[in-house]
Amino acid sequence: MFRLLGSDGVIYESNQPGALGGHRKLKIYGSLDCESAKRAIAKGQYVKQRVFFADETTAIAAGYRPCQKCLPKRHAIWKADPDAWPLNASRMDW
Repeated sequence: MFRLLGSDGVIYESNQPGALGGHRKLKIYGSLDCESAKRAIAKGQYVKQRVFFADETTAIAAGYRPCQKCLPKRHAIWKADPDAWPLNASRMDW
């Protein structure tokens, strides 16, 4: 079983692993192979705040924003207009 964060911010058990990782305190989500997250984890940081999401829609609904390092296009759109971000997200390619 895998532990994922739902759109309501509550952890739930899933038979499927998460598609995205995130940082609970910073409210950031990104790819599971994000180099920035991997470096922090290797230093022993980040791990206690690590969360996983089934998909991007769930991460956004939970109030998380895209990672600047591994999702730069999405992050730029979010940063330009955070209030419009959920609307813009569905129109972007990874």
